[in-house]
Amino acid sequence: MGLIGNREHRDINPWLIAIAVMSSTFMEVLDTTVVNVSLPHIAGSLSASNDEATWTLTSYLVANAIVLPMTGWLAGRFGRKRLLMLSVTGFTVASFLCGLAPTLPFLIVCRVIQGACGGGLQPLSQAILLESFPPEKRGQAMAFWALGIVVAPMLGPVAGGWLTDNYSWRWVFYINVPIGIVALFVIAAVLHIPVKRVHHQIDWLGTALLSAGVTAIILLTTWGGVQYTWGSGTIIALGVGGAVLLVTFCLVETRAVEPVIPLGLFRNRTFSAASGVGFIIGFSMFGAIVYLPLYLQTVHAASPTASGLELLPVVGGMLFTFIVSGRLVTRTGRYKIFPIVGSAVLAGGLVLLSRLGPHTSFESAALYMVVVGLGIGLVMQVLVVAVQNSVPFTQLGTATSTATFFRTIGGVFGVSALSTVFNNRLLTQLRAHASPAQLKLLHGSSIVTNPAQINRLPAPERLLVVGAFSHALQIVFLVAVPFTVLAFLLSWIMKEIPLRTTARVSAPGADAAAPSEPAAGAASSSAKS
Repeated sequence: MGLIGNREHRDINPWLIAIAVMSSTFMEVLDTTVVNVSLPHIAGSLSASNDEATWTLTSYLVANAIVLPMTGWLAGRFGRKRLLMLSVTGFTVASFLCGLAPTLPFLIVCRVIQGACGGGLQPLSQAILLESFPPEKRGQAMAFWALGIVVAPMLGPVAGGWLTDNYSWRWVFYINVPIGIVALFVIAAVLHIPVKRVHHQIDWLGTALLSAGVTAIILLTTWGGVQYTWGSGTIIALGVGGAVLLVTFCLVETRAVEPVIPLGLFRNRTFSAASGVGFIIGFSMFGAIVYLPLYLQTVHAASPTASGLELLPVVGGMLFTFIVSGRLVTRTGRYKIFPIVGSAVLAGGLVLLSRLGPHTSFESAALYMVVVGLGIGLVMQVLVVAVQNSVPFTQLGTATSTATFFRTIGGVFGVSALSTVFNNRLLTQLRAHASPAQLKLLHGSSIVTNPAQINRLPAPERLLVVGAFSHALQIVFLVAVPFTVLAFLLSWIMKEIPLRTTARVSAPGADAAAPSEPAAGAASSSAKS
């Protein structure tokens, strides 16, 4: 029996539950953007290069992605409310420890813990909302939840910049502590979910192989051509080892009782195409846009607060198309056109970003960023709709978390791969145009650790660095363009299926976001997938 039929649960205003779960998700999503504008200052404060500092973002995303597919198992073992509270508690404590970090390795370890604890917050929140509202109000509830998902990245750069300017980059992490404490109290007070434990056979071997394989490939893309030559033994070993681990993972998944990623899902062409598009969008979004704060702070000499505000065109464009596409999908039942148009718009926006240079006005840069935001907003939400609408109800939660996993992993690869491109091009430009004396002054690549240091350089050296920096960023944005073109092509493969209209909700402890069986009116559309 679902929660809708539970008397104790009916006595609670479901909108209080929506506020409770949205606050926890808001905190987790906020953390994916609030750190970006502070990366140069984190690097300078902890005596690390900018390339090393990006691991504070990469490590978070990797841990976050690995935990996502495990959410259903863990919810069945601990109960959704308990798992949600454990996740929020761990995230809050890890945030506090991040703020105390004395060294970069310590910070990265804490970010891994933070990412792992945050990995289940989104699917848990979605599942609880689906259970708490009757079918006719679930659309409103999910729209309210999605509002937090959109507003959080909008506030992140501004909050991160303001805190860095006025206090310290450490407050970028401390800010999660009061939010987490409030979320815990609200969840404890209003969320009353009867615990029904469901035994799950957790795929520990598959999870370990997937984690090790993904990490090996990320290290390859991060170190290749920067810390090690592409033909070095270390890079070759990482490539071979990563490939072997991932192939072994696929073999293990075919025999696992409850695989972390059910390979049978990929026989569904809509799921496969949407997962591929999500991977590429994550690659382009996280990998390319993470450099916009660096551009604004280094080339335009903007403060962290100003650079956060200057990123609002991206998020504003996302918010606009996020809302418009959601309403149009609801009204028309059509969704395939949005990732097609969105990926094309995103590709055009990245081409425009590749024109950013030392003399580009902010008005032009803002226009380019709006185009990128419009493209992302057209794709992100609709991919979830396509996946959820194309699989049987029994696989809804698994399919959703797996598709989210690919988008997050795409972001990880984007950050690592494009970081390598950026650093290679920056060093090549500096070596090609700087004299030996200037190179000695600039200390190789460490000059990009803090924009404030660049802005204090003598005029000739500063112009040299800004020019090299702009050139490297232009290449980064251009490299991301072919990937978005591939996303455009993959979007055409998705099969458009009439949207489901009703669903019953499974008992607590089942798949983390999965309604059980379709109602009569939805069965036919499910069968078409």
